[in-house]
Amino acid sequence: MNVPLTPIRFLRYAGEQFRDDVAVVCGDERFTYAQFADRAARLAGALRAEGVRSGDRIAFLSTNCHRLLEAYYGVLEADAVLLPLNVRLAPAELSYVLNNAGARFLFVEELLLPLADAFRRDVTGLERIYLLDGQPHTDWLSPNSYDQLIATASPYCREVMSVDENAVAELFYTSGTSDVPRGVMLTHRNIYLHALEVIAAGQTSQDLAATTSCNSVMMHTIPLFHANGWGTAHTITLVGGTHVMVHQFVPAEVFRLIEREKVTACALVPTMANALVNCADRSTYDLSSLQCVMIGGAASSPTLVREVQEKLGCACVSGYGLTETSPVLSVSRIKKGVHCQDADSRNERRARAGYAIPCVEVRVVDADERDVARDGQAVGEVVARGDVIMEGYWKRPEDTASAMHGGWFHTGDLATIDRDNYVLIVDRKKDIIVSGGENISSLEVEKILAAHPAVYEGVVIPVPHEKWGEVPKAVVVRKPGAELTEAELIEFCRSRLAHYKCPQSVTFLDSLPKTGTGKILKRELRKQYGARASSPV
Repeated sequence: MNVPLTPIRFLRYAGEQFRDDVAVVCGDERFTYAQFADRAARLAGALRAEGVRSGDRIAFLSTNCHRLLEAYYGVLEADAVLLPLNVRLAPAELSYVLNNAGARFLFVEELLLPLADAFRRDVTGLERIYLLDGQPHTDWLSPNSYDQLIATASPYCREVMSVDENAVAELFYTSGTSDVPRGVMLTHRNIYLHALEVIAAGQTSQDLAATTSCNSVMMHTIPLFHANGWGTAHTITLVGGTHVMVHQFVPAEVFRLIEREKVTACALVPTMANALVNCADRSTYDLSSLQCVMIGGAASSPTLVREVQEKLGCACVSGYGLTETSPVLSVSRIKKGVHCQDADSRNERRARAGYAIPCVEVRVVDADERDVARDGQAVGEVVARGDVIMEGYWKRPEDTASAMHGGWFHTGDLATIDRDNYVLIVDRKKDIIVSGGENISSLEVEKILAAHPAVYEGVVIPVPHEKWGEVPKAVVVRKPGAELTEAELIEFCRSRLAHYKCPQSVTFLDSLPKTGTGKILKRELRKQYGARASSPV
């Protein structure tokens, strides 16, 4: 018997098997799995009653909340496509995304109404805008809010056997090498198998068990509008764990929720992890429930892994993936047969991209698409194949063909791979600094910056140079109260790296520009310091 692979089966299962268990904690509200499943089914019923047709794109402009989590299932139950929007995009970018996707309906969180008002007139196909929370109070909002819609709607559950598992379920827009966002099409099958494969990876690892067991209490620190919510909307639901929503990332609020809800796991980008380990109030909270922190979204460092383990008192592993891969491709847990001599070598392993999760193939290839030597030295591009790879880019067949050529998805990330199949990301293809004909990995230099006790966070960018073409420049934020000069930091780097790799200048800032997910916006720093343009990171 072939039953279509669709994530709507996850919540149906959880609603039956864990019906009285706490499913979602969102502010002061709590929902059991029976309530979660009922609300998602009522959302589906409301969408159908509002005239949603099969394949319609339904957009949500919201921070993390239970309503956006419900949409992960309710929109799909209505046979529509979920389109979560990045709340940090500019109005012109959001209007482009909505027009390109052809979205008919938009749901907006109240605090984001000014943003929606700034672009709504430019979205030609948008028929209705609904308020997610509170009461509608402007004439351009539908008179019925989200909660009013589902309160009066009848639950709707589509016939599972009629689901096309290869149909698009979610559409996420990401900036690529082009100058406009690209829509990544994830199918029902992609999402379903991604969840199972991530769970399988967790079931074979003590480090990751906290993120994939029925006792999981997962804090949603990563925005659900980003890269399929890193899969946690599905994995935690399927195992009957508890979703704890974080509306805005504020270290003290994160610690308060860990203590109150006995959180066992969370996922962080490096800037978030850095903020937590350096938070002065950390020691005033009980963090003993925390078992595992997963770091992804950008390259980590052994220093950060060590600090998370020491200061948060839990295991720390890294992961790697892209929006186009649902997103997880690999994790950096210490696998059977790999022997680390000491804590430093274990932390170095855990800071890597790691090795492929079950049923995913990851290779590192040269310009002729031949495997590079597995010596941890030879650099090539990461390519991947598996059930988690996207269907393609929305309305961009040429970009899809380019990314998928040869039967493998080409990530654009440069890396090494060792004899144990651990991948270490070196840099983005277009972010390598070429100085006097020598290739310099900005990530390698950034890991040295992170090791300095006075550095809170720092990045390395290329800046023009009359003789060498371009040279590395460090842009750094000092830790509060720390003293550090340009000369001291350059000398610190020179004592640990070949001199040509070291920054030739350092600028100290109070903060670094970041995306909605906490990634540092190198492209903004490149613009500011006059370097050549490169692909967004």
